[in-house]
Amino acid sequence: MEGRDVATRVRDLMPELRRDLEALVRIPSVSVPGQIDQPLLDAFELTSRLFADAGVAVDRLDLPDTAPVVTGEIPAPPGAPTVLLYSHYDVVPAGDLSQWSSPPFEPTERDGALVGRGVADTKSNVIAHVGALRAWGGRPPVGIKLCIEGYEEIGSGALGTYPPTDPGRFQADALIIGDMGSIRPGQPTLTTALRGMANVTVETRTLASGKHSGLYGGAAPDALLALLKALASLHDDAGDVAVAGLRRNEWAGPAQPEADFRELGTILDGMPLIGTGGLGSRVWSGPAITVTGIDVPSVDGAVNAVSPYARALLNVRVHPEQDAVEAQTAVIEHLRAQRPYGIELDVRPGATGNGFAAKTDGPAYTAAREAWSEAWGRDAILAGSGGSIPIVSALAQALPQAEALLVGTTDGFANIHGPDERLLLDEFERATIAEADFLGRYAAAFTGDGSAR
Repeated sequence: MEGRDVATRVRDLMPELRRDLEALVRIPSVSVPGQIDQPLLDAFELTSRLFADAGVAVDRLDLPDTAPVVTGEIPAPPGAPTVLLYSHYDVVPAGDLSQWSSPPFEPTERDGALVGRGVADTKSNVIAHVGALRAWGGRPPVGIKLCIEGYEEIGSGALGTYPPTDPGRFQADALIIGDMGSIRPGQPTLTTALRGMANVTVETRTLASGKHSGLYGGAAPDALLALLKALASLHDDAGDVAVAGLRRNEWAGPAQPEADFRELGTILDGMPLIGTGGLGSRVWSGPAITVTGIDVPSVDGAVNAVSPYARALLNVRVHPEQDAVEAQTAVIEHLRAQRPYGIELDVRPGATGNGFAAKTDGPAYTAAREAWSEAWGRDAILAGSGGSIPIVSALAQALPQAEALLVGTTDGFANIHGPDERLLLDEFERATIAEADFLGRYAAAFTGDGSAR
């Protein structure tokens, strides 16, 4: 089937694909640590049924501390490669319902977009996988493997380390990681790098209890002042990370326009960005350290007292190719060496997750550049992402020779994890066309004996 025929077939399928997407979005499949509730199981069942109807011999993988994983396969035709399709059916909570203009789990069309929790992150990517298989009548020219999980939003549980222990279940020549999308509407994008992540907790206790600031302030060791001084040492005067051993390099490809970054980040007018160098290196190929939580006395109800205790949680974003534990250790050692005002800090490691850097010179990337460029009618670009997808590094470890394509249906303005999350329907259609077209182009890149041309 030619690319034009695939595109026509996908367009014909869009009404039923949209119905399936809306049915999946109506299931409030919010993942919560330690819980596998009925909505998660309902989403698993619907996802399994949709892939079975699209020609996949579906299976179920149960692992500790995670929702059931949809696995399965379509055997490859002789000499053809195999492609693993990944996505997830869980979502984050809706949050403050008063911030939504329509009920979050009732998908609503508005101005060419579908609004609802999970429409962009990432149930539309689940349905794009289904649509690509339906476009080939359930008999694609490549083999198919599945990995559709239900705990991605809270770290993937045991699945996050499982693939290297069972590589045969995931064995493929290329991966389509359906959890990304266009850097902006209308710009086809292949994401080639994800930063890693590490958490660090730092705390100090200096007094048995708070003491009157008039009687003791100026000599009694103030835990909050000590913590703030230590935290300030993590960045230099320009806002660049000042921890030795954290890797950074300039981003070589196109970067997100600053105007888009400011709009998406809701940065107030006149407020400067922090750090130096290209925006790509600051948010894609360099480190970042964010104070994501801090335990200190509240201003409301505060009393004039020296603080006896203070604690902060740090989130460290790590260069795509640096080991996350190595980066975490560098931050811990930096903080332990500070001793503000002679006070020793208690610094402890938290969760980590490695980043990912794709190999972009193989037949899958050649086929993907062609397919995504054709679907949008303009050249696809390579971009990075500051976020993390926990399973990607595990799949890369299990399948070191496979090419990984991080693509999808969403765009930079989709407001994922926020109120009025939205999916542009034309981006959804183009992403599905591109994926279906890719399967044909990728198959054509191989000879009858299974080797790349």
